[in-house]
Amino acid sequence: MNETLSDEPGQERLSGTVERITYHSEETGFSVLRVRVKGRREPVAVTGCLASVSAGEFVEASGEWVNDKTYGPQFRASELLIVPPATTEGIEKYLASGMVRGVGPHFAKVLVEAFGEEVFSVIERQPEKMLSLPGIGRKRMDMVVEAWHEQQAVRDIMVFLQSHGVGTARAVRIYKTYGERAIATVSSNPYRLVLDIQGIGFKTADAIASRLGIPRDSVARARAGLRHVLQEISSEGHCAATKKRLAAEAVELLGIGEELVVDAIRQEIVEGGVVQDEIGGEPCIYLAPVYRAERGVAEAIGLLRDGAAPWGEVDAAALDDVEAQTGLVLSRSQKEALSLALGSKLLVVTGGPGVGKTTILNAFLRIVRSLGQRVLLCAPTGRAAKRLSESTGIEARTIHRLLAFDPATFGFRHTRDNPLVADLVVVDEASMIDVSLMHALLSAVPRNAALIIVGDADQLPSVGPGAVLDDMIASGAVPVVRLTEVFRQAAQSRIIVNAHRINSGEMPLDNDGGGLTDFYFVEADTPGEIHSKLLEVVRNRIPAKFGFDPVRDIQVLSPMNRGGLGVASLNISLQKVLNPESRGGVMRYGTNYARGDKVIQQVNDYDKEVFNGDIGVILTVDEDDQLVMVDFDGREVGYAFGELDELGLAYATSIHKSQGSEYPAVVIPLAMQHYMLLRRNLLYTAVTRGRELVMIIGQKKALSMAVNNRDASVRLTNLAARIRRGCA
Repeated sequence: MNETLSDEPGQERLSGTVERITYHSEETGFSVLRVRVKGRREPVAVTGCLASVSAGEFVEASGEWVNDKTYGPQFRASELLIVPPATTEGIEKYLASGMVRGVGPHFAKVLVEAFGEEVFSVIERQPEKMLSLPGIGRKRMDMVVEAWHEQQAVRDIMVFLQSHGVGTARAVRIYKTYGERAIATVSSNPYRLVLDIQGIGFKTADAIASRLGIPRDSVARARAGLRHVLQEISSEGHCAATKKRLAAEAVELLGIGEELVVDAIRQEIVEGGVVQDEIGGEPCIYLAPVYRAERGVAEAIGLLRDGAAPWGEVDAAALDDVEAQTGLVLSRSQKEALSLALGSKLLVVTGGPGVGKTTILNAFLRIVRSLGQRVLLCAPTGRAAKRLSESTGIEARTIHRLLAFDPATFGFRHTRDNPLVADLVVVDEASMIDVSLMHALLSAVPRNAALIIVGDADQLPSVGPGAVLDDMIASGAVPVVRLTEVFRQAAQSRIIVNAHRINSGEMPLDNDGGGLTDFYFVEADTPGEIHSKLLEVVRNRIPAKFGFDPVRDIQVLSPMNRGGLGVASLNISLQKVLNPESRGGVMRYGTNYARGDKVIQQVNDYDKEVFNGDIGVILTVDEDDQLVMVDFDGREVGYAFGELDELGLAYATSIHKSQGSEYPAVVIPLAMQHYMLLRRNLLYTAVTRGRELVMIIGQKKALSMAVNNRDASVRLTNLAARIRRGCA
């Protein structure tokens, strides 16, 4: 670290060891530190900007003393630098702070006792000396050396970014993506960050570009802005944007003329970044991968639909055999559905809870397997795949695992050129599947195989672009079984009865006061009352009355991420009351992670084979190795501290994130502050996540609004029309 403080007239200097971090903003870098300064009995309050800082580090500051009205005397630093500490005490504190992976408090003491003030030189130039120390083998030595060099490189990147007005918690990811060329890469084209680095958006890259002197009317900026706008529209679920909307929103975002935006669109089309096509006669613009996926889905459906089922014709006696062997008594509608399934090469089965989707699927699989057919089952999430396995008795995998994702190529091993080995592929929870993932799946299904797509079309659509299940049904070109009859046993469940009532626009039935039931509406007048009642029922009442574990069995599902009743706020409150060990965790990216915490994966991590929406529990937090181990349904996965932004607390999750999952008990806060999202399909999806208990805590007006608000928004796709044309 070769930085030095500038000598400006009238500036004082101060140096010392960081004893405590009172405040640090990862976005701006603004910090309030308690610094132990030689010659002063009490620590000094120092304010200034640092890209990152840990207790034990040694800082040098240039600035002036001020007397804050609220906090008293402070040293306000105009420049603040971290430098290696010079004393053995400072070195030990620095190493023990967790700044160097593989060195925690224990090994910091071992290293300092062995090498004293020369410890940094040993790590950098003579690391083999560490092998003579107890508990340090070659693996730990390599980890320490790698972390030491990485930490120095990351520090340089952080300083560079901060010098251009951007403090960021993503420096480690930038370093791992670009390596030693990180600063050169960002300097030459900061807009690459948007495409390459998770968590960095267009506005952040644009701020860096501005400080680097890239003109506001540059073509590179206009094209990056266009891609950003299209990506934002895609995140709303649309496969494309009308050219008119895209141009208008790009002009507003970039603050440039429409001519430049139109020229940027033209260049993006020529270079293949986007594709222009018509939807309903209007010019629309797609991101190129989404366009290819939409076309690919339509083409695959056309190829899969035609031809005979691989098991040939099945006579009516097979249905009687299934009933005799299983003891099932199939209704007339179920027999008709089963006959259609046995005679189809491609079929969609849709319907709500309790209508017999699982019964039909099990009967169908029993017949097909008895004929020697090879069967593969899959679902979009790990939990959905586990449920499918449990309900059928056949192994089911996530789509990603079925297709064998290859991190080296960032693609799937099973493709059109290397298809799956199967006569029948069954995919469940299809409402969750976006157009890109469906394209990958359909491409890998052999053309002579059959495909059964199962899902509830009334649930929320996929988080990603497209409305694939809806579009397949709307096309009229794919055989569809729509189940509507709720069977007697299912009708005894208030959860199922009320789910269908909500889906029909009727208010759910409340408990009539006659003993325990599986569905409750707890009225509360204010957000504060909803919050307090929610904590009470999750922590005490539901566990006491129903025997559910408050962490493992109860899932809070909120319509929103923000606000007092949003996911973020509820998680902080629930963590405090449900995990007594939460105070002993590690703070990263604004979240405290501790042993016993329930966490959710927030992005697809193909290297770890953990995917968006997977829920686990933290087993250990190792400050020496800077590693958090998480149990995902019996599978242990490690996260370096710098990767913890992939995880969020999961005592509460959004209803969108809960798709494809089922929980023993679900608690749903519902308030008028959620009014932007109070829609029927959102509430219906939340209620159908509960297996044994659903409790809504909220305002009756909010419940009524959700029940009566049938979501009229339509995603802009052209898939239904493409399927019709391809199957004509």
